[in-house]
Amino acid sequence: MMFYRDHSPPHFHARYGEAEALIEIESGAVEGALPLKALKLVEAWRLLRIRQLRANWKRCLQQEALEPIAPLE
Repeated sequence: MMFYRDHSPPHFHARYGEAEALIEIESGAVEGALPLKALKLVEAWRLLRIRQLRANWKRCLQQEALEPIAPLE
């Protein structure tokens, strides 16, 4: 998930149960903690959807509606 008026660097938030992490869009750097299996899935999704994540980050900065991004299949 992304939040309007969020801080740089461009990132998204991922949750798994009670665990939460902030994932940088470009580098994949992680702040926080997710179980290893969940983190691997999030990284695969980030790489697959990086263009959409970049576009949504720009939408956040412009206070525009975000486009849905498909999950891993």
